[in-house]
This record gives sequence, structure tokens and C-alpha cells, in this order.
Amino acid sequence: MIMNIFNEYGKRIEKQIRPKSYPLAVKMLRSEEEIPKDAKRPKRDFSACMSTCQCFALSRTQGITIAQLFEDNWCPEPVIGFGLAEPPQYFLDGYNRYPDGVASPEAGANWAREFPRFKTGEYMGVVSAPLTTASFEPDVAVFYCDSAQLLRLLLGIAYKDGRDVHTVLSGHAACVYAVVPAILSGMCQVAVPCRGDRGRAGAQDDEMIFSVPKEKIGDLASGLEHEGTGSIPTRFSMKPEYELSPSYAELARLMGMKRADGSEIKGFTEEERKRALQYR
Repeated sequence: MIMNIFNEYGKRIEKQIRPKSYPLAVKMLRSEEEIPKDAKRPKRDFSACMSTCQCFALSRTQGITIAQLFEDNWCPEPVIGFGLAEPPQYFLDGYNRYPDGVASPEAGANWAREFPRFKTGEYMGVVSAPLTTASFEPDVAVFYCDSAQLLRLLLGIAYKDGRDVHTVLSGHAACVYAVVPAILSGMCQVAVPCRGDRGRAGAQDDEMIFSVPKEKIGDLASGLEHEGTGSIPTRFSMKPEYELSPSYAELARLMGMKRADGSEIKGFTEEERKRALQYR
């Protein structure tokens, strides 16, 4: 049963990109009253603390709603990123990364200083559930996707205003980079599954992460449903002087570009171009 408009958006987006796991609804919690009644709690219900990537994995693969407060956390980086505790000086001085991951404490401090995080105490926890069934309104929708699906998502989100996604990329703390920058900026983000996400939560080689803040989830659903964003090639061709769209051909002509034999560049119809590369 669809409970809110975001469930409907989730269904429309799933229909367009067919992800392998459920798109996630993620909400930052300000009080225990905001915890959904059906939410599991790692410490209470599983008798163990868990990393946020593991909670997200249970939500996106098994459809479980999971709320995680400070006492439920196992990985310290989301505790800092989500503002559930004050970062220790050890972290701020770079020793979270040095000596194993960076060349110097200064390099580690650079990373710590730029680490995206909420103000300490602004939130008390985080809850995740499938976007299509969540009983709460998300702050951000998080999609684990392959490169073809990411392409569709980027095309879909750009449909309304034509703007590209400017993102912050890191090899660490995928759960933080997927959530915090999107909420702070109100803009979409791309993140890379980190080693913890891969080794402890099952993220795969072909997965990337795309995050959409609450205000843009509807724009994404609508953008994906237009013909110009709704198809991608399914075969590969290295044919030179391949079929250009009419708009590309016109742009080339306006700049004085020509075919190698000196003839004018011709534009091809959408149907001709789709047939050439078997778009789906």
C-alpha cells in the first residue's frame, strides 16, 4: 500500500531503472518519537551493534526498516558524520587516517577537516527503509546502481533545470558521503561504496551510489519518464562518423565541422539512431 507521495515516487523510479536492490529512504532523527513503530533497532532487536552500511544493506536487500541511534553504532565515522557525538581530537588531528592511509598526520587532518558532518547534537540517529514502503518522509533517497542506471539517474535529474551534479567523492565512509552532503547542500550526490560497505555490507564491484535530497525526488521521478532521458544503448560500435542527432549535427555545422570527405554533416532521426545501437 502506498502511504505517501515518496512511496509513489519510489515505484516510478524503480520502474524506470530496475535496480537490483530497493532504493532507500533515509531520514535523520531528531527525537525518539520520530522512530517508526515497525523499525528494528540493532542493539535491542539483534543484540549487537552494527555499522550504518550494514543497516542500509538490510533495508535495501531485505526491506527492513532500521533505526540506529548512538548506542546501536559500531563504526565511528557515521557517529561523527551524523553528529551523534563530538569528534575526538585524535580524529581532528588526522590519526584516524595516519599512518595507514595517508602520508602524514597533516594529510589525515586535511581529510578530517573536510569530512562532511552535521553539527553535533542536531540529530540523535538515522532510519532507513525501502523508498517504496517507508512510513516516513525521507530527507534523502539513496540508490545503489550500476553505471547504466547511474547514467539514467543523471539524465533524469538534469531534465528539469539542465544542471549537472557536482559531488564530493571519497574512498571512505560511503554512508556519510551518500547522506550528509546531499542534505546540507540540497543537491544530488554520487558516492563510491567504501571498503566497509564492500567488506561488511556486501556492496559489489558494479555498484555506485546516487543520492537525491527530499525536494528533488519528485523531479527525478518525472525526469526519468521523458523519452529523451528514457533510453540508453545496449550494443557497442566503434563506427566512425556515426549517426548524430539533428541537434548535434546542427551544432557541428554551426562550428564549421564537416565529414572527412568534406561533405556536410547530416542529422539522423531518433528512430534511426536507436536502431543503430539498439537502444532500450
